[in-house]
Amino acid sequence: MSKVHSLRKKANEAAGDDLRGLVHFCAESGQIWLHEHRMLLVHAEAQGGMRKELIDTLGMDRARGLLTRMGYASGMHDAEVFCIRKQGASDIEAFKFGAQLHTLEGIVKVTTIKLDVDRAKGRYYGEYLWENSWEGQWHQHHYGAHSEPVCWSQIGYACGYTTALMGRPILYKEVECVGMGNKNCRIIGKPLEEWEDAADHARFFAPESIAEKLIDLQTQVVQLRSAISEKEKLPADVVGNSPSFLSAYGLLKQAATSQITVLLLGETGVGKEVFARTLHEQSSRSNESFIAINCAAIPHDLVESELFGVEKGAYTGAIAARPGRFERANGGTLFLDEIGDLPLSAQAKLLRVLQEGEIERLGDHKIRKVNVRLVAATNIDLKVLVKEGKFRSDLYYRLNAFQIEIPPLRERKEDISLLAERYMEKYSAIQGKKLRGFTDKAKRALLAYPWPGNIRELQNVIERGVILAPSDSRIEVDHMLPICGNEQSLEYSLDSNGSLNIDQPETENDLFKAVMNGVMTLDQVEAALIDAAMKKANNNLSAASRILGLTRPQFAYRLKRLSENDQDGMES
Repeated sequence: MSKVHSLRKKANEAAGDDLRGLVHFCAESGQIWLHEHRMLLVHAEAQGGMRKELIDTLGMDRARGLLTRMGYASGMHDAEVFCIRKQGASDIEAFKFGAQLHTLEGIVKVTTIKLDVDRAKGRYYGEYLWENSWEGQWHQHHYGAHSEPVCWSQIGYACGYTTALMGRPILYKEVECVGMGNKNCRIIGKPLEEWEDAADHARFFAPESIAEKLIDLQTQVVQLRSAISEKEKLPADVVGNSPSFLSAYGLLKQAATSQITVLLLGETGVGKEVFARTLHEQSSRSNESFIAINCAAIPHDLVESELFGVEKGAYTGAIAARPGRFERANGGTLFLDEIGDLPLSAQAKLLRVLQEGEIERLGDHKIRKVNVRLVAATNIDLKVLVKEGKFRSDLYYRLNAFQIEIPPLRERKEDISLLAERYMEKYSAIQGKKLRGFTDKAKRALLAYPWPGNIRELQNVIERGVILAPSDSRIEVDHMLPICGNEQSLEYSLDSNGSLNIDQPETENDLFKAVMNGVMTLDQVEAALIDAAMKKANNNLSAASRILGLTRPQFAYRLKRLSENDQDGMES
């Protein structure tokens, strides 16, 4: 028996080591990770104080519901870690993993009393002993012995973890509790419908109002916000809350109420066509056609026929008469993207259309009246083209009557998460997948990356992530990589702690942005400078120190300190 006990002990220790390997402490960034989920190390006394304040403020029932739901969400996350790391594990291993995680996280020591599970058949019965329950001990400390079980967040955790793995609602009840004066806690879990009083417990998993006294005021606030949001409601394809984006959208709404020609400015991929379509949909022309054409995508000798139409026999290959884009957009909106690539001959005819509202098809002398709202877009400076003689100044002034500049995504950091969520929902529906969002590391990577391709690049990255992420999981960093192109000054990669490694920036401005945006720390800057100096000096300390304007001892001290920090990071 002693040999069996010894083998079992070694097996448990091995399992514990495997779990501990999922936890990473990064002293440099001040972050703790459980696989790809960020964790917090919190003082039990502070947590107990917050729990007491919740009870005193909200009342026992509402505090219980809030804490139960918090625990439930935590259990769901840990079940997700198991599904990712332990594919192919047995049913028994699945639930032992959860018990060990709950213990590793310092919540309570879990010992299995009885476990009967068959996930394929949906059968589950679990009975566990809880020792050193943090929640029960602190409740008794603040309120004395209670008449009912009080380990609410722990019960929520058990329900969330088991429900996620079983794929059906599992409810646990605490039949003994330290908070009631028992020596330890004991819980029993089984499918929700097998409990006669299931409804009495299930209600704590449903969100509810915070407090009766706030309901009237809360209703007034909600109604007021609703009225405001109806006026400011964004179309489905227009997403953003950042000041720069809302400023551009505000100009678009003002333009929509008039018939003025609009010039959209912005880098490639910022969403100029989306803005143009939104302008059309909010205008009085919304019931008519919206016609879009990319001037850069049409050969110069065909641009005029595409815009203004052509008569049969006008040139070799014109075997039939056909209307141009202006005629097709009559009564509606014509969007000319990349208008800077329009040849000078077409620019002259375009100016006439804007001034007179008349067109002539190629090979025809008949004048046709058109009523078109023109929206143009470009990612280059038209004033420069005017100076170079490549763009007509009179046409430029006509187009520039109402200018809207759409900010690049790197200047809309607040909108990245909103856009990522929107595209995840869109592509999840297309792929027939149910995804739970992004891991913490993936969110950090999305926010840190400069997005040179703007929204179009983000859209492609999220589509790739949705395709690669398993159903009922979260999108991870690896699902989205590579998230950078080859033509930018900052090269990004991710280390084992989810921090961004950054090669030396090409310009001083890049370096400044990297530090100020939190992408690069001062230690990383110093390390990059020292490394560059050493390479330039062929690893000669004296020469490297002179390059940086330091004495040899000063340089040697910094080099040693960086080496020690690297070693500490590896050990942690």
